[in-house]
Amino acid sequence: MLIDTHCHLDFPDFAEELDQVVARAHAAGVKQMVTISTRVRKLPQLLAICDRFPSIFCSVGTHPNNADEELDVTADELVLLSENPKVVAIGEAGLDYFYDTQKPADQKAGLLVHIEAARRTGLPLVIHSRSADEDMAAILTEETGKGAFPFILHCFSAGAELARVGVELGGYVSFSGILTFPKSEDIRAIAATVPMDRLLVETDAPYLAPKKWRGKRNEPSYVVNTAEFLAEAKGVSYEEMAAASTENAYRIFSKLPRI
Repeated sequence: MLIDTHCHLDFPDFAEELDQVVARAHAAGVKQMVTISTRVRKLPQLLAICDRFPSIFCSVGTHPNNADEELDVTADELVLLSENPKVVAIGEAGLDYFYDTQKPADQKAGLLVHIEAARRTGLPLVIHSRSADEDMAAILTEETGKGAFPFILHCFSAGAELARVGVELGGYVSFSGILTFPKSEDIRAIAATVPMDRLLVETDAPYLAPKKWRGKRNEPSYVVNTAEFLAEAKGVSYEEMAAASTENAYRIFSKLPRI
């Protein structure tokens, strides 16, 4: 069994065949999925999907590339919305300096709001960090000093130092199809250093299909391929990796019902 801890099933890419996508995931052994929020104001669409499929859960939050759209979102609002039984995480929020579409100050302000909500609820903060290693490490270190909160460095493609800091602060590191790319030797090397009890797997579907399906739309069933590569990087069997990553997912996503 696997859990796809990060996908975007509300995106138009899946609109025409969501039933088939979910069925393929189940057939591949992916028994649960967490579809991740990119805008708080679109939470109703996520909840509609979650209510339709018992195996699908969601988060609530604002993606850093949408930060300026939801500067009015407060920690109180996130806490209130997270009371829904289908909401199992906060985010995704974070810093993205790769795309020059949002002011860093707006992204940081949003991130701090999400951190407060994660701290208050005990739900994991799903962190998006791209080309912002130094600032992200500094914020996580400073904010953890004010009070610990659970977090996940999702779709990890950053440097070894951010992974080290994240794990040291109690965070989890999630790997996507990027891990399988031929030029991702550095990411596989970092994955090898992350403790087994801090590893997660995800697709970030519809993006970043693993090497086996490169160039195609990604979907939750493909997380199996990422788990295979992660097992190889760690020098363990696929069965060991599946069991460990699933147990880790249940530990960090404390609201996710075990099956």
